[in-house]
Amino acid sequence: MLEPVRRLVESREWEYFIVGIILVNAVILGMMTSGTLMASVGPLLSVIDTVIVGVFVAEILMRIAVYRLRFFTDPWSIFDFLVVAIALVPASREFSVLRALRILRVLRLISVVPTLRRVVNGLIAALPGMASVVFLMAIIFYVFAVMATSLYGASFPDWFGSIGASAYSLFQIMTLESWSMGIVRPVMEVYPSAWLFFVPFIIVTAFAVLNLFIGIIVSGMQLEVEEEAAASRDQLHDDQVAMADEVRALRADIARLTEELRGALPPRSGAG
Repeated sequence: MLEPVRRLVESREWEYFIVGIILVNAVILGMMTSGTLMASVGPLLSVIDTVIVGVFVAEILMRIAVYRLRFFTDPWSIFDFLVVAIALVPASREFSVLRALRILRVLRLISVVPTLRRVVNGLIAALPGMASVVFLMAIIFYVFAVMATSLYGASFPDWFGSIGASAYSLFQIMTLESWSMGIVRPVMEVYPSAWLFFVPFIIVTAFAVLNLFIGIIVSGMQLEVEEEAAASRDQLHDDQVAMADEVRALRADIARLTEELRGALPPRSGAG
């Protein structure tokens, strides 16, 4: 009875349909932020939004019916369930903030589109390495913030008057946003040799440490692709083994039937 539902849920056409619904819902939610549009077609937009939520609920219920408890063992399925559940919470005064969270439905594109899932899984796989880089960055920032406060805090208290202010100014310098004309050159007017401090800091942080993030993320995504390819190869191997077993069983059945037919036929008489 559930086999047609399974085929529908797992079909590529259904996936395209859900992606289209999510995109339409994103447009509708954006239009609902416009006071002018709400004043003119607000009821229509609300009806369309309600219908889309109904489609999402029906899809989740079909997947739960098909996969049962396995549905709640898949992180992406749990994510879809929570996003849809938020849409069902009444937006009363106590839960008015949840109206803003309706846009989270757009994030369902991540769980529906396989390539997006692969990217997110790669980012998640890179988190342990990224944590190490963040810790390294924190050490570098602390060291340079203490040095900047000691060297330039007296003359530039707004930028380097405390460790917190120095860390924020150094963060701006690391992002290369108005770092030269906004901070470094004014400091160099008072301390001409200040470039000996800021240039190595930029080289270490902006050009070295930040690139470690890119390397770790790329490695995580490559690992995710390799694991997916390995899983596909294992599945193909299992399918081939199962097919080979079926062929051997079929050949055995044919051989048995052949022997039975030979035993059932009467022997030929000799030529007279």
